[in-house]
Amino acid sequence: MTDVIVVGGGVIGLTTAVVLAESGRRVRVWSREPAAETTSAVAGALWWPYRIEPAGLVGDWALTTLRVYEELAAAPGETGVRLVAGVHGGERFAGLGPWARQLGDAAEEAAGLRVTLPLLDMPVHLRWLERRLAAAGGTVERRTVTGFGQAAAEAPAVVNCTGLGARELVPDAGMRPVRGQLTVVENPGIDEWFTRADPASSTTTYFFPQPGGLVLGGTADVDDRRTEPDPRTAQEIVARCARVRPEIAGARIIGHRVGLRPARDGGVRVEAGPLPGGGRLVHNYGHGGAGVTVAWGCAREAARLVG
Repeated sequence: MTDVIVVGGGVIGLTTAVVLAESGRRVRVWSREPAAETTSAVAGALWWPYRIEPAGLVGDWALTTLRVYEELAAAPGETGVRLVAGVHGGERFAGLGPWARQLGDAAEEAAGLRVTLPLLDMPVHLRWLERRLAAAGGTVERRTVTGFGQAAAEAPAVVNCTGLGARELVPDAGMRPVRGQLTVVENPGIDEWFTRADPASSTTTYFFPQPGGLVLGGTADVDDRRTEPDPRTAQEIVARCARVRPEIAGARIIGHRVGLRPARDGGVRVEAGPLPGGGRLVHNYGHGGAGVTVAWGCAREAARLVG
């Protein structure tokens, strides 16, 4: 017997499945690809509500998630979550929502907003979510879904966490890919993260010290579906980061990553509706590049809507 089928096995789908399973529901996750091959796996994964709407809901979702990560950071080797200090270049409290005042050590300085935040090693974190789901009795299955009726035939409730796949499955024409390209270099000794982003620009500058190297970014190219790294873009990313920390210029490149963020016109959709035959369909998609940031808040809301 199955109570809920979660369609989608990235960070949103797995987190939602964990919340559901730990509340006593019998849960199966259907995912087209392994978690390690989802967009979530290539995320830079710093907690921060960047380019995500609706503003009236995101703050609470993000803070709920932040509190979970602060607990998980007690075992970083197991969960993939660490608390790392850094600077959001040019940022000020005045330009942020009320949620920013609840960041414990956040302080304005000349360069921007200095704060300690969760930084996730996503491959490790996704494996941990799968283990936690299994411990709660949930399962993950490789399934390609062409319509929610497939899942509705096997469970009374279905949660749609399909990201970009929602464009065809729902269908939702407001779903749009936002291409992000990253470059990974050998870390020349940098232990703090840095970001500088202009919401009106398709280029950003950031670096995140991860266990496997220093992750450099980035891009935010709307409606660009290319999944292969662009060499010129990689050079530009390194150059921008090196203007902040010159030692990055000489760091050996060890890899490139490209992911298509699942952005949605109108922002994140977390709401319920009927399934054919009387079942319940709960949507939880459209998180753009901030899925990691709101994962637990959205998961708890989706679980509430399942009923």
